[in-house]
Amino acid sequence: MAATSASKWVSLLIVSFLLCIDFTKCSVTYDKKSLIINGRRRILMSGSIHYPRSTPEMWEDLILKAKNGGLDVIDTYVFWNGHEPSPGNYNFEGRYDLIRFVKLVQKAGMYMHLRIGPFVCAEWNFGGFPVWLKYVPGISFRTDNEPFKMAMQKFTTKIVEMMKYEKLFESQGGPIILSQIENEYGAESKAYGAAGHAYLTWAAKMAVGLDTGVPWVMCKQDDAPDPIINTCNGFYCDYFSPNNKETKPTMWTEAWSGWFSDFGGPVPHRPVQDLAFAVARFIQKGGSFTNYYMYHGGTNFGRTAGGPFITTSYDYDAPIDEYGLLRQPKYNHLKELHKAIKLSERALVSADPTFISLGTYEQAHVFSSKTGGCAAFLANYHLNSSTTVTFRNMHYNLPPWSISILPDCKNVAFNTAQIGSKTSLVNMLPTHVNRLPWQTFSEDVSSVDIGSKMIVSGLLDQLSVTRDASDYLWYSTSVVIKPWEIHGNSVPTLTVDSQGHALHVFINGQLSGSAFGNPENKNVKFTGNANLHAGINKISLLSVAVGLQNNGPHFELWKTGVLGPVVLHGVDRGSRDISRQKWSYKVGLKGESQNLASPTGVSSVDWIESSLLQQNHRPLTWYKAYFNAPEGVEPLAIDMKRMGKGQVWINGQSIGRYWTIRAKGSCTGCNYAGTFRPAKCQTRCGKPTQRWYHVPRSWLKPTQNLIVVFEEMGGDPSTISIMRRTLK
Repeated sequence: MAATSASKWVSLLIVSFLLCIDFTKCSVTYDKKSLIINGRRRILMSGSIHYPRSTPEMWEDLILKAKNGGLDVIDTYVFWNGHEPSPGNYNFEGRYDLIRFVKLVQKAGMYMHLRIGPFVCAEWNFGGFPVWLKYVPGISFRTDNEPFKMAMQKFTTKIVEMMKYEKLFESQGGPIILSQIENEYGAESKAYGAAGHAYLTWAAKMAVGLDTGVPWVMCKQDDAPDPIINTCNGFYCDYFSPNNKETKPTMWTEAWSGWFSDFGGPVPHRPVQDLAFAVARFIQKGGSFTNYYMYHGGTNFGRTAGGPFITTSYDYDAPIDEYGLLRQPKYNHLKELHKAIKLSERALVSADPTFISLGTYEQAHVFSSKTGGCAAFLANYHLNSSTTVTFRNMHYNLPPWSISILPDCKNVAFNTAQIGSKTSLVNMLPTHVNRLPWQTFSEDVSSVDIGSKMIVSGLLDQLSVTRDASDYLWYSTSVVIKPWEIHGNSVPTLTVDSQGHALHVFINGQLSGSAFGNPENKNVKFTGNANLHAGINKISLLSVAVGLQNNGPHFELWKTGVLGPVVLHGVDRGSRDISRQKWSYKVGLKGESQNLASPTGVSSVDWIESSLLQQNHRPLTWYKAYFNAPEGVEPLAIDMKRMGKGQVWINGQSIGRYWTIRAKGSCTGCNYAGTFRPAKCQTRCGKPTQRWYHVPRSWLKPTQNLIVVFEEMGGDPSTISIMRRTLK
């Protein structure tokens, strides 16, 4: 009992030291060296974990793994469209329970950087903005526009007031030591001219006026108005200096641990040697705050992925993988880096670095003061050759493209290129959940325009019709063909131009073909035979969104969907442009309107029992089955290896979009030193970009779990199975 009490007392002292409990002394300020928390300069290591990209049941474990990995701070964006799905109707429950997430960070004795934005980019649908915002009269995003500023200020104020009410800012004794307003605006501000500068100035003044008691930052914003701190994002930030550098610390808000993946592309990786080298290089130049983006990437559940074409997996090659498992050697190697930096902290915050040349490619950065002791960083910038240097009459061997950290200017505590941890081997192993007893329901293409209340002349922007209530929008029209307009054995063709992102073409109820955009060219061009007959012919185009644009100047004005032209060729020896004739519109699918994915929904749909061996793998087909949860505690995934494209739900929860399109390109190894870009180090070339999709265990019941799959193209559901993810 005494030992337990002592342990609790020690823990309380640690938390009291890290998170200010005497509110009269709580403060966060800064000078050119670092943030100053409660009177103490700090070198801080941070990691991004986005609360909606995991489940509440995962949060505490992820946060503790981050802490055990040597991090001081958890960083997250705030996702406006998740919190305010319709004007004035707020959601702070489940995966969007922001208060719970921040309090778990506090419970762990860590700090929080709350990046309110509220524009986040983040490969998130519509950059985090709710789609309804686009339709506020007179609005223009991210510029000196009153309707936008009013909405932005209202949401930002709401988040700040929620944090204040719960006493979560460090000035109140809470964990939040930083907040961010706007996000990566600098590169885009030129497109807005003087109005962009006026907006930037307004945003800074608005944020500071909310009186949080902690500093605000703007990343990638060289002209950030005082007292806002401008910060760096990138693969390397050793070149970065803040504006007014004599008064502001050097901070790295996004040290990219890898990169995101998109459907049809290879999966990028960043070797940990290069990441550790980049961080050490930043610290040796006087950097004091480093945040890994991402430390845990997680999953784009539902339709939250943006892009378009961003995959459901947001693994990001992070130290903690999508499923919450440690990725080795990345996790342990960075952990050792953090230890070495912490051992050097007293010297780092007490002195400016002194540069010493040790050779053509070799140099030292030395931090030395009477009060802080001495720490040194010895670097070898040669890409291929090891070398031995002499520093303070001692010899040190430096591998190529590496930095050694000497916390006492004598003994090497860490070298960025020398890895002591083994690489973890990931296995996807089978469970008993396979060969599921599927029932099916097929969409009725022939009736998509029956009872349509929306019939207009011409083609409409998809988003203006769906308001993002569904990925799917039907465009339907009819054409009358006279018997003499079809000549002999010639078959007319149909061409359709669409601005994304996928298209399925049906003529008289039969699939004529499909076409797809890609991350390099989002536009879709379909050309195929049009099996027309004399009389009335029905043409139905199913336009499919694969996430909305999430960045770019005026991205709210970008259009998607079938915008034409739509042209019939070979009819009466000519062409017929049918773009301007009357079209009917239907948002979504019958299965969506019938709520087929819900385990509690009442549906009038007649599901058909069928033998998979006899199925023709038809397009636009819904499948459902029930299964018992696999035993054990390992993370789970659904294997969609022979499916085509669509969406999948477990017990009514959306796992996300799936698409087994194969990655283009060739994997040629990791040529990362000094010039790392995601394309230089990548895997799954020639294979599906994403085959496995995370199934959170907290979404499962012991028995009778409902799985629902909607397949657009005609995959083979007999091969769907639940796998368990293990590490060795």
